Amino acid sequence: MKRILMGIGTVAGAFALAACGGSPAAQAPAPAPAAPAAPAAQGASGGGVAPASSQTPRCTTADLEVLLGKPAEKNDAPGQFDIPLTYRNTTDHTCGLYGVPGVDLVGPDDATFGPVYHLPRVDNGVKYNEVPAGTTASATITVVKPAAGEPAWTPTKLNTIPPGQTAALTAKWPADLPVLRQDAATHPGSYVNGILADPA
Repeated sequence: MKRILMGIGTVAGAFALAACGGSPAAQAPAPAPAAPAAPAAQGASGGGVAPASSQTPRCTTADLEVLLGKPAEKNDAPGQFDIPLTYRNTTDHTCGLYGVPGVDLVGPDDATFGPVYHLPRVDNGVKYNEVPAGTTASATITVVKPAAGEPAWTPTKLNTIPPGQTAALTAKWPADLPVLRQDAATHPGSYVNGILADPA
């Protein structure tokens, strides 16, 4: 059974991936719905856990495969889409998967921001989570789709680094979902959320 200790708040996480640099200091093309905000950031280790749970090692990149789900437009934020980012434990043992994954969207070379969009992180997932062999846990990617007249940029793939790791997994990005680049925005409408346990 998965053991979960819920976190006590949501956090607007760091705006760079573990293995990547910062984004250019250019102005965002257009305003968009803001990511959730909270007072304090959680460390990369995902926070403290009960002594018994801490005996379970983290899932490594080699332990996992990644699947990108179907985009769904938010009911309360037209133009903003949620995409499930699901990790499956492909090993024969249980491992711990918790925290906020790193996510890069990779696509055409944008004249202002370049070919890679580093999504900010929002630490709003479970505090601790175990993933038995063959089961899954998911995070959600939220992106803003350009409105009519706004510049459209469509990624070709997604690179994601599981929490606590340095190697990435790759998934194909939906060809019909362009993204509004907001690399330099203070409160961008595109971000990646923390990992949640999937139903048993």
